[in-house]
Amino acid sequence: MLLITRRTGERVRIAESSLVAAKVVPSAPARRRGPAASYEELARVAARAWPPVESERLDGWELRAAGGFTRRANSVLPLAGPGVPLDRALAYVRDWYAARDLPAFIQTATGAEGTQELLCAELEARGWTREVTAELWTGPLAPVADREAPGVTLSRTADEAWLRRYQRKGVADVALKVLGGGPSVWFATVPGDGDAAPAAIGRCVVDGRWAGFAAVEVAPDQRRRGLATVVMAALAGRALEEGASAAWLQVEADNTGARELYARMGFGPHHAYHHYRWTPSPVPDTGPDTGTADPAADTAPATDGPTVDGPGTGGSAADGQATDGPGAGASATGGPGTGGSADGGAGEAGAGAEPYRST
Repeated sequence: MLLITRRTGERVRIAESSLVAAKVVPSAPARRRGPAASYEELARVAARAWPPVESERLDGWELRAAGGFTRRANSVLPLAGPGVPLDRALAYVRDWYAARDLPAFIQTATGAEGTQELLCAELEARGWTREVTAELWTGPLAPVADREAPGVTLSRTADEAWLRRYQRKGVADVALKVLGGGPSVWFATVPGDGDAAPAAIGRCVVDGRWAGFAAVEVAPDQRRRGLATVVMAALAGRALEEGASAAWLQVEADNTGARELYARMGFGPHHAYHHYRWTPSPVPDTGPDTGTADPAADTAPATDGPTVDGPGTGGSAADGQATDGPGAGASATGGPGTGGSADGGAGEAGAGAEPYRST
């Protein structure tokens, strides 16, 4: 059985016995101009580069979880519709993350063709709060690899030294699974002096024509020496050898140092992405509990007030939230919970001149 990854990122399996002929296709030449790409292509590439340890499909939405390690590995990626009314889908999302003791996040994008400005507005209207905004930048890979890269060690795993420099301390097994996940993962290290932690580190995931840079970090006392550039050059060279020609990375909107560095290296913004968090409304203070019930609560009919196309049979007219979630068979697509996937996720953004405050 052969596993083929199409340019769109879709993976298909083909029985070897069904092949009539095959040939080796040489790697495409590295391009010297900026790569063209759709939002969906980049979103899928970034997701494969930062996979969760658990995920579930809700039609065109992917619910992802990784023990709370970064928002992108613990948020919904909505690349198409959820297959059920929006309020029903949001209720299911809240319940799914609550069952894992995680806050409910939805990752959206704006600023490019096919992004989710309308979904952002719908979330905000329903009380979801935008917490973090960052950008995905793209650029040609070859110019990055043209730079000198002395003293950089490349490895397939994040060893103890690499983790000592990584900004997230006390990395657990679930985080190591995310860090090591992706089609072809490389870790770069510039050793420090003596027994000191590395002077600089970086991570790169090669996926078809794309090389995604992440976790590019430099020791505070080693900045402004070009070490971030050196790390990225070494990783870019290896990605070129594997056939990549285009590069992407993620950076927060307020990380001025990193943005200046990446712009000098030929990168530019493609789209912005955001994480919306569900924050339950606080329970109003109704005074001391006297132990008596509101008479209206006993006399009002269950159907009082406007009704909405909410989920299940226990929906609330206030927000369309179900008491039991969509459940099996809630939609023509089979509803949520009909199958899991472990090939999603999102890339950890990197910073060159200063540590990246990862999302």
